Amino acid sequence: MARRTTFLEEHGVPELLAPAGGPEPFNAALAAGADAIYCGLGNDFNARRGAKNFDDESFSAACRRAHLAGARVYVTVNVAVSTEELPRVLELVRRAWVLGADAFIIQDWGLMAEVRRRWPEVETHVSTQANVHDARGVAWCRDVWGVDRVTLSRELSLAEISRIAEEGVELECFGHGALCFCYSGVCLMSSMNGGRSANRGLCAQPCRLPYDLVDEKGEVLEIPGVATQGIPETSRGVGGTRLLCPKDYRTIDHVREMRDAGVGSLKVEGRMKAPDYVFSVVAAYRGALDALCDGHDEDAARAARDRRLRRAFNRDFTESYLWGGSDNDMMSYERSNNRGELVGRVVGSRALEDAVVRRGGGNGGRERMRRLTRADVEVLLSEPVGAGDLLEIRPVSDPSQFLTAHAEADAAAGETITCRTSRPMEDGSLVRVIRSQAALDEAARVAEKDVVRRRPVRVRVVARLGQPFAVELETLDGAAAARAEGFVVEAARTRAVSEEDLVEHVGRMGQSAFAPSEWDVALDAGCGMSFSAVHKVRAEACRRLEEALLAPYADRELSAGEPDHTYLSAFSPNDPQNTQVCALVTTPACAEAALAAGATRVYASADDLARGMWPDGVIPWLDEVCREADHARLDPWVRAGEPVAVGNVSELALAAERGAAPEVRSCIPVHNTSALAALAEAGAAGVWLSPELTLEEVCALARASRVPVGLSVLGRERVMTSEHCVLQALGRCRHDCARCPERARRLSLRDIDGNLLPVRTDANGRSRIWAARPLDATPQVGELVSAGVSRLLVDAQLMDVAETRAAVTRVMRALEAASAGCRPAPRAKGATSGHLFSPIG
Repeated sequence: MARRTTFLEEHGVPELLAPAGGPEPFNAALAAGADAIYCGLGNDFNARRGAKNFDDESFSAACRRAHLAGARVYVTVNVAVSTEELPRVLELVRRAWVLGADAFIIQDWGLMAEVRRRWPEVETHVSTQANVHDARGVAWCRDVWGVDRVTLSRELSLAEISRIAEEGVELECFGHGALCFCYSGVCLMSSMNGGRSANRGLCAQPCRLPYDLVDEKGEVLEIPGVATQGIPETSRGVGGTRLLCPKDYRTIDHVREMRDAGVGSLKVEGRMKAPDYVFSVVAAYRGALDALCDGHDEDAARAARDRRLRRAFNRDFTESYLWGGSDNDMMSYERSNNRGELVGRVVGSRALEDAVVRRGGGNGGRERMRRLTRADVEVLLSEPVGAGDLLEIRPVSDPSQFLTAHAEADAAAGETITCRTSRPMEDGSLVRVIRSQAALDEAARVAEKDVVRRRPVRVRVVARLGQPFAVELETLDGAAAARAEGFVVEAARTRAVSEEDLVEHVGRMGQSAFAPSEWDVALDAGCGMSFSAVHKVRAEACRRLEEALLAPYADRELSAGEPDHTYLSAFSPNDPQNTQVCALVTTPACAEAALAAGATRVYASADDLARGMWPDGVIPWLDEVCREADHARLDPWVRAGEPVAVGNVSELALAAERGAAPEVRSCIPVHNTSALAALAEAGAAGVWLSPELTLEEVCALARASRVPVGLSVLGRERVMTSEHCVLQALGRCRHDCARCPERARRLSLRDIDGNLLPVRTDANGRSRIWAARPLDATPQVGELVSAGVSRLLVDAQLMDVAETRAAVTRVMRALEAASAGCRPAPRAKGATSGHLFSPIG
């Protein structure tokens, strides 16, 4: 199949990709100038299941509006999918394609394999949830899967993007909106603490909640709010408790650099956002990209775009990742809600006479009296406000005592306005616009319209005596053209028609999807005609142009059918004698302890293996993150003929190329038999199953697999991996991770319920957070082994030598009990069975 011309190649600027959580924000995105819109069909299989999303009827109508306007529509099926769900997901893909989808954004490798195998004509994009962040991983997506686009991790720098673009694959990159603290696709915090899985579209956003950083004794470490002498400003602690809350990403001032780096599509986050947010952000980026196209930009236009963005929901802005940074500058430690734009300060406040309000008393009820306090608060503006803008007034001395009010009228910077509030506010209180009434009005104007953006067309009118009157329309981008003919042109009986008359009457396209932009009128002198007849020809030309534009989507068909499972192995029960007890450790001493306790397979990270003298046969356990800079320390551990646990598709690609025996870690989620088979065909010699699976799902996959299957049964699950170091909040970072004294400490995050989540930062500055409660699945060892799970893992990364020995011994005894047909020991006190008996949402 011929390679599709990319938007960047065709237009010279990146595609502007906008979010839509339903029909209203879809219209807002389209009206604001989006080149493409991504959305969910239904509420089961996309990463924003809490959004309104679309049903078939509204989706079909939205696709029609977009295609007539010259925009594309991408459907998100960017979640992990179970074997049982695959037929339904594939039916959703088939239905969405028939209804008008242009492409599908996919996370699950099993679903990707099924779509590519069945329907090679369907355009597929790799989701950012698939955790691809280097050139090798992108090349693997191209060569193994034949995908059309890869959405890169948000953490990448411009330099990394530029290198990846050399692979010739269209790249979608994050441009604006909320940042996740964790690398996308490997976050388990929401599912391990409440069952709402980010990999299933139900993230509870635990990264926005308050946490304390506590030491080994459980004492809270101070998060300073003042600069520390000698520490770079970007590394100083700034106070606050939102230790996992990044600011919002913003790249609007660097669209030129992103284009030059090879970004093919610039993505705006926000499928859970309101229509006014979508309109404001998309309109701002449309202006920036148009200015880049035109080759000039005015200061006033840039200022207006900046104001638009600041008056849409934001947690303040960062562009740290763009330049390879991840310091405190990117974090919003003090608050996780909307900051809006700072527009002034309180300069006076006057309490009004209390008002008495009567409540109740109807239907014989008792009437109650309520006294309301009111105040007039005077605000000196540093920026203009508009009538109806929602203002937040927040005292400096106690920011928690904020309140909101509305601006009563338009006012310019330098003016003092009076706001009616529920109580007086102290002088100096900060005033922000947190919602723009103008943006609300803009989005409301297009919320339910059928035509929200009219496509510019060239118009040619032909009026020759004795010949049919004709109107020809062609879109400016050359996508389609149409011609309609009508009455035969006759000589005028009274006033002859002028060229201006024809431009006026043919140009009345207000009810259509088109707007005349260029004209060519071929008119004989002395022609006469009825303008109502002219309108009919123009209307027919518009109808035919619509038909031509929608023709590629008409009568679409895709074959149906169930997923093909013929490649799966015939199940034979596993012999407990063949089951391997495995241990993931961090020191040679722990490795020795694990082996002495009976472990037959020991793993350690590449960084740990590079330090100390290790026993023979320890298997490298490679990172879930593999960026270009990681190759030098990770790649040497991938060796021909030797086992290696890979945490990223880039490492899987390298292992297949070198003839190693890669075991796919659980951070490349396998939830269905198609993913098992597809990864095995891509070179996987073993699979570690996801901790988000139930016991029934684990057993079903183990029975189906033709490669060894493993599962973590004891220890703590890693729930987050972040490029930002949590320890930087202490304000002591000197950017020398290898010698950082804080890294040697056993620190934890304490959540609002008092749970302790261990946090460690590696020598590369990446933080990992572990679950609050340890896992103990040893009571289910018998069932797991009988189903074919042949590797049982003790995750001892947080254990010392004695704890490692005891943990391996516990699994060995559970395995011995299973071999003898005996009941294993009960679950350890305080431990959890994970999701073995509690399915994720």
